[in-house]
Amino acid sequence: MTPRNTHQIRHAKVLSRAAVLVVGAGLLVGLTGCQSDGGGQRPAAKPRPSSAPHGYVEGAEESSEQQSRLVLADAGTGTVGVLDLTTEDITPVDVTPSKRTGGVRGLRTDGRFAYLRTDDATYAVDSGTWTVDHGDHVHYYRAPIRPVGPVGGAGTAQVHSDQSVTAVSSNKGGAQLFDRKKLEEGTVPRGRSLSDAGAGAVVPYAEHLLVASAGAERDTVEVRSRDGAPVAVLDEPCASARGEAVTRRGVVFGCADGALLVSEDKGTFSATKIPYGRAVGAGERAADFRHRAGSTTLAARAGDDAVWVLDVADRTWTRIGTGPVVAANTPGEGGPLLVLGEDGALSAYDIATRKRTARTDLLNKGTASAVVEVDISRAYVNDAGGRKVYEIDYNDGLRLARSFPVGFAPTHMVETGR
Repeated sequence: MTPRNTHQIRHAKVLSRAAVLVVGAGLLVGLTGCQSDGGGQRPAAKPRPSSAPHGYVEGAEESSEQQSRLVLADAGTGTVGVLDLTTEDITPVDVTPSKRTGGVRGLRTDGRFAYLRTDDATYAVDSGTWTVDHGDHVHYYRAPIRPVGPVGGAGTAQVHSDQSVTAVSSNKGGAQLFDRKKLEEGTVPRGRSLSDAGAGAVVPYAEHLLVASAGAERDTVEVRSRDGAPVAVLDEPCASARGEAVTRRGVVFGCADGALLVSEDKGTFSATKIPYGRAVGAGERAADFRHRAGSTTLAARAGDDAVWVLDVADRTWTRIGTGPVVAANTPGEGGPLLVLGEDGALSAYDIATRKRTARTDLLNKGTASAVVEVDISRAYVNDAGGRKVYEIDYNDGLRLARSFPVGFAPTHMVETGR
């Protein structure tokens, strides 16, 4: 089982005691707040918002710790399954009940939903687990796993969400905006088109939309309202924007000359460039950022044989020579850089010294589709050839903690519950 986080458990106990008090208060409200409808009857009133415990979500179970699940997809057969890392159960999901569309070509997540790109469309799957971050504390939820439906075409490039809106960007340009609450209810609402967004990503942030104008002459990042109306154009440019990540410090966009950090304070948006500090060719630039949810340390491939580590808090880049790379990730905050090489070995590097500290043979040589997902104490690596997923304790010399046979080739993998 995944070890508990002491801070999370301690906080959960406080929440539990607070929840009891709030429930008690809610019962008093329910007993004293009934009113007649004028016909002498007292119909059962809907619960007032104040009667629900803090953090209550209808249809979901709140937990004391993160409820991680892995959404897995087979590129060849289109088989999709969700592996619950707490129960170790695998739930099959039929994303296209009406017909088979072939394999899955890509897989992304926004922390709760997985978005599977097939040859004809992009389908949303509710993994049934997510985290709500309130800044000074967090809530963890579990709910049933279920398919939702198509949210975009085959050309979906990026998907980003906040609690109100989900933005599905197309690699052909433009984006579709969906009501997040409707997706959570299990239906796909009519999307709102943002046709002038260009080919860059659209990222909901701070009750606005950030639109990266990739390929546009201005090479800018725009701030727009929820309905797509222009609000501001950030002064700092981002040439050839490609790749983005949402962190506690703001949204990071990958640019030709480094990264652009966009933050917000009391309704005012600002942008800060974090330059590489050296000349970087197009094939060496960071364009696919990976990180642990909540961390401000990002990893991205630097060409074929190295990895960039971006410390958003310190606003510094570190390039680590690793040899041929398949995938990389890092938990940040003093944790190692984890690199899966083309030889199938997983290695850990000390980011400060750039030295390798551990290595373990994991997959067969030549595996090109694997990824490394990272949470607060474990890493997960998908093995399509072995039809397994491996759980690695990266704080214990890359010890193999668990192995999960899944019954199909998990070509694609994302972790949800974050």
